[in-house]
Amino acid sequence: MAYTAVIFDFGGVITSSPFEAFNRLEAERGLPQDFVRSVNARNGDTNAWALFERAEIDSAEFDRRFAEEARALGHELDGASVLAVLAGAVRPAMVSALDRLKAEGFRLGCITNNVPAGHGAGMARSADAHDELEQIFARFEHVIESSKAGVRKPDPRIYLMMCEALGLAPAQCVYLDDLGINCKPAAALGMQAIKVTSGEQALADLGQVLGLSF
Repeated sequence: MAYTAVIFDFGGVITSSPFEAFNRLEAERGLPQDFVRSVNARNGDTNAWALFERAEIDSAEFDRRFAEEARALGHELDGASVLAVLAGAVRPAMVSALDRLKAEGFRLGCITNNVPAGHGAGMARSADAHDELEQIFARFEHVIESSKAGVRKPDPRIYLMMCEALGLAPAQCVYLDDLGINCKPAAALGMQAIKVTSGEQALADLGQVLGLSF
């Protein structure tokens, strides 16, 4: 079956990885590298991060709960400081690839785990059509946000929601994400999953799958 659609994660794919920003924050605060990730990995479906990405708590409650979870792991770090560095820098080559894919006739979708606060990759969207990120989101035929859908990756339901919106079978879709845990359910459903480690690698792998040169 030929691929009809390419579905993208946003933060860490269209933009640089938020983990890079987290590592800078950890270095500034004298915390172990990847400490934020370790906090978010504990009780992955019920921790502060998961609840916030499903919009089940507000930013103030996230701030409090994250601080408690960090303290339980032996360090002091408030959730507000984590949110403050969450936005990533746009990768221009990825945006150009979106335009190329559209010109080649591929349909585009975006599935993003985001929080209902702030602004930037992984955060609430802006209502301003002139906003840089909104201009990128406008390139997608469908965008599914965890904070609005009430379900987040890696829950298989969010991938099936996109397939239903596009009217396509999973096997007709290519999916890109910077987290292996999010690629696995996509692949299990039948999508061609690409784990993104850099913009260059992502475009090389995508080009190989689609027979294009980016």
